[in-house]
Amino acid sequence: MSCYRAWIALAIVSGTTFTGFTYPAAFAKEEPAQVAAKADEILASELNLGSASTKPAPMADDEIFLRRVTLDLQGRLPSAAEITTFALDPATDKRQTIVRKLLADRRYGENWSKYWRDVIMYRATEQRAQIVAGVLTDYLRESINENKPWSQVATDFITAEGDGLTKGETALIIAQEGKPEETVAEISRIFLGVQIQCAQCHDHPTDRWKREQFHELAAFFPRVSSRIILTPDNRTISVAVTEFGNEPFERNGNRVRGSAEHRMSDLQKPDAPGRMMKPILFATGDSVPVTTRDSQRRGQLAEFITKPENPYFAKALVNRLWSELVGEGFYEPVDDMGPDRDCFAPKTLEHLSTAFAATGYDVKWLFETITATQAYQRASRSRRNPEQVAFVANVPQRLRADQLFENVLTALGTREPAAMAGPGYGGGVRFGRGPRQAFAAVFGYDPSERRDEVAGTIPQALVMMNSPYFNGLLDGRSGRTALGKMLSEIQDDRALIGELYLRTLAREPSLQEVNTCLAHVADVKNRTEAFEDIHWSLLNSTEFLYRR
Repeated sequence: MSCYRAWIALAIVSGTTFTGFTYPAAFAKEEPAQVAAKADEILASELNLGSASTKPAPMADDEIFLRRVTLDLQGRLPSAAEITTFALDPATDKRQTIVRKLLADRRYGENWSKYWRDVIMYRATEQRAQIVAGVLTDYLRESINENKPWSQVATDFITAEGDGLTKGETALIIAQEGKPEETVAEISRIFLGVQIQCAQCHDHPTDRWKREQFHELAAFFPRVSSRIILTPDNRTISVAVTEFGNEPFERNGNRVRGSAEHRMSDLQKPDAPGRMMKPILFATGDSVPVTTRDSQRRGQLAEFITKPENPYFAKALVNRLWSELVGEGFYEPVDDMGPDRDCFAPKTLEHLSTAFAATGYDVKWLFETITATQAYQRASRSRRNPEQVAFVANVPQRLRADQLFENVLTALGTREPAAMAGPGYGGGVRFGRGPRQAFAAVFGYDPSERRDEVAGTIPQALVMMNSPYFNGLLDGRSGRTALGKMLSEIQDDRALIGELYLRTLAREPSLQEVNTCLAHVADVKNRTEAFEDIHWSLLNSTEFLYRR
C-alpha cells in the first residue's frame, strides 16, 4: 500500500479527516482481477472462511454464472445463443470477458438507470415529481453508459438547476420539493450512506450525529426552490429548480420556501427565528462562509462530498453495489453506514473502497471488480440466519419490477407496444397507465430496503397467475403468440420442453424435469393445454422471479 493510501486508510479507520489533502490524480488503476483476488483473501481472513463452521459454497457453474451476471448487469435473461456460446468457450478468462461485453452494451445503462431512478423516486416527498422520472432515467442512462465518474454524477445532482423537463439531474431536488432538510437527507443517504435525517429534531438516537450537524448540512441548500405548475387538466407547464439571492421570495405552508440562510429552530422557543447555521459537512468538517452564494456553496458541498479523503463517499457505492451483486452488504441496510453501525468485513470494504477511489470513481471498474470476486461467483444459498457468517455464498435476489416485466415479455416472445406504455413509460415508477405501470405498482420496491424485507405478496401471485395481458400471450392456440408458433414448429415434445426452459429460465431442464413435463403432457391428453400449463408454471416459479 502506498503512503497516500495508508493515510486515507488511517482516516477511514480513525475518523480523522485531512482537509486540504489532494489525492494524486496520476495514481494508476489496479487491475480488477488483482483487487478482487486481494478482496477475497482479506475477506477469508476476516471471517475465517474455510473453517469447518464457515465453509464457503462452491463456485457457481457457467450456466448459473451467465444468468446471474446478465441479470445483474443488464436486467435480462441471456439468450439461447449466448448460453451455448458461453458454454462452448474454452477460454479461462471467459467470465471476465463476458462481464466487459455486458458493461459495454447499452442495456447495462438501461438496467441501472432504472435502479437509480427507483432509489431516488421511492423516497420522494413530492409525488408529482413522477412526471420527471422519464427525464431522470434518460440522464442516468446516458451517464452510466458513458461511464461518467460517480463523483461527477453526484456533483450533477447536488448542483442541479434549470428545467426539470429537460435536465434529469434536477429530479432529486424536485422529488424533495426543493426543501433543504429533505434534499440534504437524501444526498447524505444516497451518496454517503448515512441517514443523518434522524438528527433533524434531536441528536441521533442510535448514532453519534448531533442535531447541529444535520442543520449545518441543510445550510448548504436554503436558497434553492423547486416548482411544479400544472394546468387544470394536470398537464405540466413548468418544472424547475431555481436559486435566488439574499431574500426569501415565497411562502409554502408555515415555512419560507427559499431563505437567505438556514436556521435551526429552538425547541424551547418554536416561535423564535432560530439560530443561523454555517454550512459544514459533518463527514469532513469542511465549511463555507454564510455569505457564500447558493451555486458556490452547493459546488463546494459536491467537492467536499466527493473528495477521496471523505471516508463515506466511496464506501457508500461499494457497499450498495456489493449488496446488489453478492446479495448482502457490508452494512445493512445499504444506506445506513453510520460510525456506530456494525460492518461485517470492514477491512474488505476498506480495501475495495480505497482502490475504487484511486480509479477516479470508475463505476464500470467497480462492477468488473466485484463480479471477479469469489464472493460473487459462488453458488447461491438461502439468506443466512443472523448468527451465521456473511458472504459464504451468493444470496438469491428478487428481481426488480422493471426487470421482471421485461423478462416476462422476453419469455413470452413479445415486446410491449409503445401505445400501451402510458405517459410514464421510460421512467415512471408508478406514474402513467398500461401493463408496465400496473405491474410496477404491484411488484415495485425501494432498492434501498433490506433484501430480507422484500418478499412476495398475494397480489403479486395473482397478477402472475391471472393477468389477462400475460394469459393472452400464453395462448397456445393462437398463431400470433410465441408458444403457438413453437407448438406448430416444434413437434418433438422433449425439444419443446428444452426450448421453454432456455427461454424462461436460461438453462437446460434436468432429466427429472423433462420426465415430469412429459408425464403432464400424457395426463392432460391435449398438447396445447399441457404446454400452456408448463410455460405458465415456469413463469410462476421461484427460479424465474429471482436471480440466483
